[in-house]
Amino acid sequence: MRTIALFTCVIVAGFSVGAYAATEIVHQQGRAFSAESITVKKGEAVTFLNDDTVPHNIMSASKGNEFNLGSQAPGTSTDVSFKEPGDVQVICAIHPRMKMMVKVTD
Repeated sequence: MRTIALFTCVIVAGFSVGAYAATEIVHQQGRAFSAESITVKKGEAVTFLNDDTVPHNIMSASKGNEFNLGSQAPGTSTDVSFKEPGDVQVICAIHPRMKMMVKVTD
């Protein structure tokens, strides 16, 4: 009986790890995003990871998916969930050349 319980825990843990792995990670390094554009499904999260040596302020004013992460120090990350389908322009308010597009699908 104990073997069955352990097996069940391993399966449940596997599903949890699988769900977490689905999160898209966008790195910030060299005052640039690691991707010019990505596609995610409505409700999915994107992790914005600052691998740079300077702070960034990642934000979007796109209707339905507005967010502002404030000053994000080097070595930190923040998850953002996208709630509405459409194209989301993401920028760094500190470094105007940092731009990317997140396409959110149903």
